[in-house]
Amino acid sequence: MNDGSTSGELADSLRALVSRLSPGDRLPSSRELIKEYRVGPATVARAIAALAAEGAVVTRPGSGTFAAQRGRLRDAAGGNDTDTDWQTVALTDRAVDTHLIADPLGPPPAGTITMDGGYVHRSLQPTRALSAALARAARRPDAWDRAPAGGLMALRTVFAQIVGGSVTPEDVLVTAGGQSALSIAFRAIAGPGSPVLVESPTYPRALAAARAAGLRPVPVPLDADGLRPDMLADAFAMTGARLLYCQPTFQNPTGTVLTPERRRQILDVARASGAFVLEDDFARHLGHGGAVPRPLVADDRDGTVVHVTSLTKPAAPSLRIGVLVARGPVMERMRAVRLVDDFFVTRPLQEAALEVLSSPSWDRHVRALGTALRERCATLAAAVSQEIPGATLAGLPTGGLHLWVRLPPGVEDTVLTSAARRRGVAVSAGSRYFATEPPAAHLRIGFAATADHAELTEGARRLGAAFADVGPGLA
Repeated sequence: MNDGSTSGELADSLRALVSRLSPGDRLPSSRELIKEYRVGPATVARAIAALAAEGAVVTRPGSGTFAAQRGRLRDAAGGNDTDTDWQTVALTDRAVDTHLIADPLGPPPAGTITMDGGYVHRSLQPTRALSAALARAARRPDAWDRAPAGGLMALRTVFAQIVGGSVTPEDVLVTAGGQSALSIAFRAIAGPGSPVLVESPTYPRALAAARAAGLRPVPVPLDADGLRPDMLADAFAMTGARLLYCQPTFQNPTGTVLTPERRRQILDVARASGAFVLEDDFARHLGHGGAVPRPLVADDRDGTVVHVTSLTKPAAPSLRIGVLVARGPVMERMRAVRLVDDFFVTRPLQEAALEVLSSPSWDRHVRALGTALRERCATLAAAVSQEIPGATLAGLPTGGLHLWVRLPPGVEDTVLTSAARRRGVAVSAGSRYFATEPPAAHLRIGFAATADHAELTEGARRLGAAFADVGPGLA
C-alpha cells in the first residue's frame, strides 16, 4: 500500500486483522501501521475512527487500540444492537454506588403493604393546600421568571424563622429537596478521598451521597442518648476527618434524640477538631406531639454547623424544597456548587412552598400529622411485639416515621425481608443502614406509608408469618 491509499482501504485491511484477533488483543500502534502500510498519520487516524464507530475496536488513550467483543458490531443500516463496551474504559472506576438505596428485590407486586417507605401516605399529606398553592403560584405574572440563585428572599426568611437562633435569610440557601442539599454539602466541604464521620447506623442515602462525592464514611456508634461524644473525639483524632454527618433529632433509623448535654459536647468536640457538623434535620416537622429540640445550628456560635432540612417528609414527595443553612466561606462554596449544578429551584414550586408555610393551615397540618404518627407508631409497636417473638424495639420513638427493631439471634435481616415480600409486605433490611458490618440483624419498619391502622396491623401479621417461615424454631 502506498501513500495514495485511502483510509477506507486501510480500514478494510484492519477489519481483516481484527477478525483474526481475540477480544482484548492489542492492534499495532499508529507508528507501526504508518510504517507497515506506508500511509500518513491522518489516514491511520481516520481508519481507526471508522472501526471504532462500527464497534470493531476500542481505543484507550495512552494505551492503544484493542479488538472489541464480537457479535456486538453496530449495524450500518441502522440496527439497534449498540455496542457500549468502550464506555467501560472511558468512565474509568468512578462508579456511583447505589446498592444501599436501590431495592434489591425490585418493585413490589400489586397488593404489597408498604412499610419500607420514607414518605407519609397520601391521606396524611396536605394535598388540597398544595394543589391550591401551586395553582395560584402558576398564575402569578412572574411565575416563570428566573428565581434568585439562593432562593426567594421571602421563602428564605420563613426558613430562617423556623430554624431560629440568630439565623438570618442571608444564611439560607434553597435547594431541590434534602437529598440535593446533602449532595451539595458533601462536595463543597470535603475533597475526594477524605473521611467523613457518620452515625452507625445512619441514613443510606446520605452514605450514597457521600460516596458519590468520593468520601469515605467512617462509623461512630450510637446509644440510647444518640451519638457518643467520647467515640466521636477518638474518631476525629484517628482519621483526621473534618466533617461529621449526623441526625440529632429523631434519628433515621433508630429514632433517637441527642440529649442536651451531648448536643453541647458534639459541638465542642467538632470545634476542637476544626471540623464541620452536617446536621440533617429532616424530621423537624415529624414530632409526635411533644417538644422538638432546637436544631444545633440555632446555638452555633462560629459556623461549625451546616444545617439541612426539607419539606418532602412532612408534606409530599414531590414538594422538592429543602434548604442549607450556614455561615462563612462554606456557604459561599455551597452557593457556587449549586449554581454550577442547576442555577436555581423552579420558581412556582418555591412560591407554592412559601404560601403553604405562611398559611395557618400549615401549623394545623403539622399538629394533625404528629397525632396521626404517634397513634400509628403505637399500633405498629404493639403488633410487632405480638407477631415477632424475641424481637427488641430500640424504644418507642417520639418522632419520625419508623420503628427500629432488633431481630432475635439466628434470623438474617435480608432473608426475612425476602420472605416478607413473598408474604405481601415490604420492610427494610437493617444492614442497609450501616457503613460497615452491622453488629446485629435489624429491620426498619415504617408506619407512615400505609393507608390506615388496619393495614398496619395486617402488615405486621404478614411479617409475623414471614418470620415463622424463616425461623420456625424461634416463633
